[in-house]
Amino acid sequence: MNKMWYAYLGWIVAAALLGFVISAVFAGLLRLPRSLYLIPYVICTGIFLYAYVRWSGLAIGDLLRHHWVWGLVGAVLLTAFTVNNILSQPVSPRSEGFSLVFDLLWSGVVYGLMDALLLSVLPVLATWQAFTLLNWTGSWPGKILVGVIAVFASLLVTVAYHLGYPEYRGGGLFGPALGNTAMTLGYLVTNNPLAAVLSHIAMHIAGVLHGPASVVQLPPHYLP
Repeated sequence: MNKMWYAYLGWIVAAALLGFVISAVFAGLLRLPRSLYLIPYVICTGIFLYAYVRWSGLAIGDLLRHHWVWGLVGAVLLTAFTVNNILSQPVSPRSEGFSLVFDLLWSGVVYGLMDALLLSVLPVLATWQAFTLLNWTGSWPGKILVGVIAVFASLLVTVAYHLGYPEYRGGGLFGPALGNTAMTLGYLVTNNPLAAVLSHIAMHIAGVLHGPASVVQLPPHYLP
């Protein structure tokens, strides 16, 4: 099995390429509005994540139940951090009525879920599974080292994904890299993906309520 450890790292590289291609084509090239852009993003990312779960034999139930209380605590703390950042940005008009409900579900819950799974959860899982096969996670020094590698894996996917959006090129990557790294660290520290997933969803919901046209965490945005 040790010969297969590098295959897990291949999934991380594939996630980075997938994120870049989706954002570069459907946002950078075709300039689809957010509600339409999310259709290919959710479909392609969902298929990719499902394929990884099937290939790796991941037990999702066990993953969610492990240290779930700490995962919830981490989610609350990270939500306070991310929502505070959202509220510091300019306000812009939001939809009302049924349209607002749709935006909260589509741009808030679904978009936030997919971002968290692609940018934080998958890189951490794949890194941990790869180096567990090499017996690196049997001691605390090994766990710390693998955790550092997992953070950089998440950062790789995050940067590649955001580079596909024209709005983040030329110095705009620091914010997404910092925010997502915080959520990835939350997952690693609590040892439960709910910390990253729930905080990412909360961030997107706050963005929808505060101003989807101005909040940088809700790409794509297009200049006239």
